[in-house]
Amino acid sequence: MKLRISLKLYILYLLFCKLLKEDTCIVSKEIQKTKFKSKKEKKIQCKEVNNDTKPLLKSPDFIMKPKIDFCFKELMQDPYVRKGFISAILDLPPENILNTRILPSHLERHTEDDKLSILDVRIELNSKQQIDMEMQVCMFDYWTERSTYYLGKMYVDQLGPGDPYDKLEKCIHIGILNFELFPNNNEFYSRFHLREDTNNTLYTDKLEIHVIELPKVKKKFYPDNSILQWTNFFNVENKKELDNMMNKNEYIDKACEQIIKISADEAKRIEYDAREKALRDYNTQMNSNFKKGLEEGLAIGKAEGIEEGIAMGKAEGIEEGIAMGKAEGELSIIIEFYKSGLVSLENALEKSNLTKEQFLEKINK
Repeated sequence: MKLRISLKLYILYLLFCKLLKEDTCIVSKEIQKTKFKSKKEKKIQCKEVNNDTKPLLKSPDFIMKPKIDFCFKELMQDPYVRKGFISAILDLPPENILNTRILPSHLERHTEDDKLSILDVRIELNSKQQIDMEMQVCMFDYWTERSTYYLGKMYVDQLGPGDPYDKLEKCIHIGILNFELFPNNNEFYSRFHLREDTNNTLYTDKLEIHVIELPKVKKKFYPDNSILQWTNFFNVENKKELDNMMNKNEYIDKACEQIIKISADEAKRIEYDAREKALRDYNTQMNSNFKKGLEEGLAIGKAEGIEEGIAMGKAEGIEEGIAMGKAEGELSIIIEFYKSGLVSLENALEKSNLTKEQFLEKINK
């Protein structure tokens, strides 16, 4: 009798567990393989995965944004997409691109003290030249220094002990930036070499840098070409915009197909969502730091204005000092944030209520 009761209770327990699992969480294969420290930790993780996967089921038109570095790296895994993008940037006929081999993204460390350098996408072109592709979504201070370091490191890593210098092949850096690196330059695409300052003589063609500034194409009309088409593709934000990019050229068509394919992959979607969340958190923190710094700057400016007004010994001096101190304090903070790369030129102009010419004049004083 006791055995029958125990067996019934056990069967009911199993049914309850099954219903609980089906009703409370959708567990991915990755979660099932994970070893958790406690049942509570597993339940929390299951809930998070459930919340992340439900929008995918409800949003058939969801597509990953190509400018998110996770999506960009996935796209460049396709040899046809790589070939089309490289052909456009380097102005090479596609038939001249014989092969584009993905190389390890970690640059070599010669000593334990060497800086660890991890590239987004590293490619060997036609078994000779090396290309570093970097997608940078957030404003990054010292981007020019960082990109030059990556290019130089990639160049010197070609030689081993005793190797002759003629073994060095051309190295190319391609930076795709979701911010304006050169606000005074109207062009969205720039290419750089080592040249003599006065007569423009090329020193060497072994080092080359390409920069694409994504926001600029949203503000101004540019003549249509293959680089502009790729730039517009990287700016795609939704399914409608992706559909509009179709039939531009065969390589972008392939890239659009890949976007749809990887966007439908649940495992890749979870990785993409995690990366996009990290970027949102970073931007939120940067905005919070800006507001806090601005408030502190206004307080300092106001205090300095009061002191200046008191020193003048006149009532109107106090009012004028407060106004000047507050305005100058706010402007100085905005200028410092712009110089350090925490805000874009557009945001700085909005905060300062100055024209572009007036703002740049203040910076150059």
